[in-house]
Amino acid sequence: MARIKPQALLQQSKKKKGPARISVSTIILFSLIVVLAVFFLHSTYRYWSQRSRIQIEDKESVFKGDDSFLDSKKSDLPGYAVLETAKGSITVELFKDSSPEVVDQFLDLCQRGHFNGMLFRHVIKHYVIQAGDSDKLGAAEDWTSKGKNYNRLYTSLKHEAFMLGTSKTKHDNGAFEIFITTAPIPDLNEKLTVFGKIVKGEDIVQEIEEVDTDEHYRPKSSIAIRRVTLKQSI
Repeated sequence: MARIKPQALLQQSKKKKGPARISVSTIILFSLIVVLAVFFLHSTYRYWSQRSRIQIEDKESVFKGDDSFLDSKKSDLPGYAVLETAKGSITVELFKDSSPEVVDQFLDLCQRGHFNGMLFRHVIKHYVIQAGDSDKLGAAEDWTSKGKNYNRLYTSLKHEAFMLGTSKTKHDNGAFEIFITTAPIPDLNEKLTVFGKIVKGEDIVQEIEEVDTDEHYRPKSSIAIRRVTLKQSI
């Protein structure tokens, strides 16, 4: 059997060696690259997520700011009106939340002195008193027969006495009628837009409704609203 020369053995041993080992420095460098890449991705994600959250919070704060502005604007409006008459003063709490449009119109007319000197045109005893620009009975005309047959034991919040309202009939000339109920009215909400309630001066309202009237429910002696004073609180 032929003997293999030493040089041939050396060459065969070199051919049988495995792949070269990766150095420790290479592993460390690769690990640092991976860590940096993960850190960069995480930082990018946090940046964009925080930016989106801030934008959402800014939008919400804007909306809340608008609401608070509207609420503050509403709270700045007078909440009470004092109707000064020849018989005395009648204090009304205005329903700013439930009847905002009518209250706004009423406040505007008060500031322009629209109600100064306005007469109580009609007085229906134990039912309603009406002040306004028109001498027509209007919304109260068909209430009298219903009121006489009305069972006073049946009452609810919307049928209360001493409520302040105005006719739902539209007026082209900008007239504004005032109705103050002196007894529960069964179909009050069908006839009037209620925008306030008497909180002081019910005795004055009752005194007005006791005046003598003619067959058309017009007071024989004139009673007027001298002026209206607006107040934030009482």
